[in-house]
Amino acid sequence: MGQRPTSSARFGPWGASTAGATSEWSTVILILSNTEAGSADADRLREVAAELGTEADVAFCSGSGDLDKALDTCEGHDTLVVAGGDGSLHALANVLHRRGELGERAVGLLPMGTGNDFARTLGMPLEPFAAAAALRAATERPLDLIVDNAGEVTVNAVHLGVGAESTRAASRWKRLLGPASFPVGGVIAGLAARGYRLRVVADGEVLIDTDHKALMVGLSNGRYIGGGTGRLAPDALLDDGLLHLVVSRSRGFTKRAVHAVRLHRGTHPLEVDVHHRRVHQVTVTGERCAASADGELKENVTGRTWRVLPAAWRFLVPPEEDGPA
Repeated sequence: MGQRPTSSARFGPWGASTAGATSEWSTVILILSNTEAGSADADRLREVAAELGTEADVAFCSGSGDLDKALDTCEGHDTLVVAGGDGSLHALANVLHRRGELGERAVGLLPMGTGNDFARTLGMPLEPFAAAAALRAATERPLDLIVDNAGEVTVNAVHLGVGAESTRAASRWKRLLGPASFPVGGVIAGLAARGYRLRVVADGEVLIDTDHKALMVGLSNGRYIGGGTGRLAPDALLDDGLLHLVVSRSRGFTKRAVHAVRLHRGTHPLEVDVHHRRVHQVTVTGERCAASADGELKENVTGRTWRVLPAAWRFLVPPEEDGPA
């Protein structure tokens, strides 16, 4: 398992003390971060890593090439921990998928991103030092992923239409406003939204065709979007083997505003103009529109199919009392 002797008492997973043991071991982890190595954030990350109570190497990765190099040289590390948000998890999941290594190591998360939506569903504390403590007590569970016919993997959620436009608008304000950029982006996108003529087919059933406009198509593995400002799939589970599909039809400004409030509260599935399904596969075709996967934007998407990858990777889930998936 790539374990190394230490000078402390015996440790189980994540440094949890094991009484009465005679050997001395510690789990070895590799922490991946897109923080600049010499920054104040990097110093804070090293302090957080020390709280894990294990031997931890920190790799600062600015892109998929750096991730590949880190994975090539991480032999002996049992666990990969991402210090970041949904975008950072997205990058790691896609590199592991491309390398055929999903499920080979346990993956953990220190929520140090802007939105941290996946962490919210996971039940991981959003304060990094509290998250480190939760990781010490975490257990491995197989969790689902979403994959499309272009080979891209999504960890938390995919949006087409106004959801992606909201992501684009928020990205312009993220450096200045931080998490507050998400509601700002939602307001900007909502004011300008006119809808798209899309055909949505879910497990063979046509939910909406191009004779109607769709305001948004959302595919969710987790519950939250927009830094927790929206509950796209309020009852989603990360290991149920299903996609949660939400299709919202375009309507006037007042109804869009009401829909935004209900999306925030998680009551939008009750709306007449909203289709909500638990499905295994979804195909969307139609006029060009933007798509967002874990906050990563794609422009001019005209057709794509997504399906669930059940139990695709082993993830470190915090204890039940912290609010599990």
